[in-house]
Amino acid sequence: QVQLVESGGGLVQPGGSLILSCVASGSIFSITAMRWYRHAPGKERELVADSISGGTTAYAESVKGRFTISRDNAKNTLYLQMHSLRPEDTALYYCQAGIRSSRAGPPMAYWGQGTQVTVSS
Repeated sequence: QVQLVESGGGLVQPGGSLILSCVASGSIFSITAMRWYRHAPGKERELVADSISGGTTAYAESVKGRFTISRDNAKNTLYLQMHSLRPEDTALYYCQAGIRSSRAGPPMAYWGQGTQVTVSS
């Protein structure tokens, strides 16, 4: 059994900052990619940032230069630093990870429950 638990969301004014965290726990042999998605009401779910094993990162155009994804592999934790937040960043932010529970097993995709980010004055 694997769990992903996000935290760090909240209400922030435009121009403000937040740091989201996602902790993976349970039967974990190794983690491949870890990603942040967001889903706003009335919009498609969007891949915000991607952290591939080995240090490669990628970002949606809408957040480049404002958001930074990072990982602490020793703690199985993913972070998303968000700066210069805008009202259009308001969404439920989800963590997703590819996790192997054994050396021989394939990576399986797991999702967290999400943490709400609201940017409003």
